[in-house]
Amino acid sequence: MKRQAAPLTRLRAICLALPEAIERETWDIPTFRVRNKIFVMATTDNGAPSLWCKAPPGAQTILIEAAPARFFRPPYVGHKGWIGVRLGAEVDWHEVSDLVRRSYQLTAPKRLLSHHARNADI
Repeated sequence: MKRQAAPLTRLRAICLALPEAIERETWDIPTFRVRNKIFVMATTDNGAPSLWCKAPPGAQTILIEAAPARFFRPPYVGHKGWIGVRLGAEVDWHEVSDLVRRSYQLTAPKRLLSHHARNADI
């Protein structure tokens, strides 16, 4: 049986594959940024690995109501619409990738997105 990569390792690969994304430790946790703006934070929820990311208006409520075992309202940034995602045993990494990519698109400067969209990088 093939061993799965640790959640942070998989999350890091997803985040750092995006144009100009970097990792910086802040508040003793890994944060992922584009042009110094955070689009993902890797943290824990009750001791289990999780991520926090930006979400479009209304998405937080929809996701939490649809799957409260997977999604939660993170402290500090939840009031701004960010979503928390638990990275437990049953993680849909395609879904995580989509959420990370959306958060990146909500964070990155429009000119950067436009440039890379023309080159199909994101």
